[in-house]
Amino acid sequence: MQSPSRLSLVSTSVTPVVPRLQGWADLPDGPLHSIVALLGSSIDLLAFAATCHSWRAAFSSYRSASNLCTLIPPLLIRPGGPNQDSSLPCIFSEKRSSVPENSRYMLRTRKVIDMANNNRALSCHFPQEIFENTHFAGSSHGHLICCYRGDCMVIDVFTGAVVSPPRLPFSDGYYGGTLTAPLTSPNSHLLVSTQSSLFDWPVGSDSWQELQLPHGWIYQIVQLNGQFIAMDYDTRIYTLRLAPRLGLQEISTEWCSEIELESYVRPWLVVCGNDLLMVDHFVQLSPEEPVCHRLDMSTEPATWVKVKTLDNWAIFVGGDERSPPFACVRPERWRGTCNSLYYAHHSDPWSVHGLRGHVDLDLGTGHSHFNLRKRFVPTAMAIWVYPSMFYSDGR
Repeated sequence: MQSPSRLSLVSTSVTPVVPRLQGWADLPDGPLHSIVALLGSSIDLLAFAATCHSWRAAFSSYRSASNLCTLIPPLLIRPGGPNQDSSLPCIFSEKRSSVPENSRYMLRTRKVIDMANNNRALSCHFPQEIFENTHFAGSSHGHLICCYRGDCMVIDVFTGAVVSPPRLPFSDGYYGGTLTAPLTSPNSHLLVSTQSSLFDWPVGSDSWQELQLPHGWIYQIVQLNGQFIAMDYDTRIYTLRLAPRLGLQEISTEWCSEIELESYVRPWLVVCGNDLLMVDHFVQLSPEEPVCHRLDMSTEPATWVKVKTLDNWAIFVGGDERSPPFACVRPERWRGTCNSLYYAHHSDPWSVHGLRGHVDLDLGTGHSHFNLRKRFVPTAMAIWVYPSMFYSDGR
């Protein structure tokens, strides 16, 4: 028998094997998520996601992707002229200075402006037939919603992916369209309003629900603290129920200021943090004065209370009433202005209006006032959008 001193010793320690990164594509999600949190513009985030498959996957798994919509400004999509180009429809690209002669597609160019990085000439492209054969009904979750004679298309603004729902039961007169959640969400609904009905398509199903409207078409739907709020053309406010059947319940409201309902022309509903705001200009006083009210739901009836300041928020409204407005917190992060309303003009890029009515900054080419929005033009006017990937939240 061996003595204890002669027994062989076996080491149980294991030297860790550290995997060697082969390149930037091998970075783990942790550091990549840290990079995403530091990026300050939509252009930078699009470039990050387009770097490689693993970086796109890291962005998709970033659990706060939808919060980016309140931290960076939306992209401004502006009208453009027809353009022949050999690229695929709706490709996000640097603006080309020339057009190849052997073009295969007739495309319509849309100018793209990033408020946080506006030194680059950017554009996206759509097939000409989208603008010739369909009517713009709205934008939502990074998609355009276009309808014509019962046909409907939901088009991703920057990838060109198209989803075609079943034919609508109604063939003409589409006044609004919105998605209640990203298309990839299991509970996403597409809502399309006509003058007398609201149609609901649960994404992926084979039919529409129809709800007869009591007072006229719904032209805006927003989500506030998990609840959908709808507004019709007469500025009546409703809660919207999707299940078990589509339904509207009017919210009784009154005005707690000197402004009466008739003084408003096509206002916007916008969610600003935990508040529901109604934003418009006061026509009878001045065409340059933006006015903002907050809906106080703690009273019965609910009360529209005039807002004196937006604090550290900025609001973005477009030149088309069918596109939603957005609210962005701490705009100084991207050299923006707090307590301001960014208005997208039809002819000029945008202007910045302080809530008290004066123009703090005008980046257009001469206009410093609100223009009344053009109504029911078949094609989309100037609109603000976030890329669809911003709404992924890991899906």
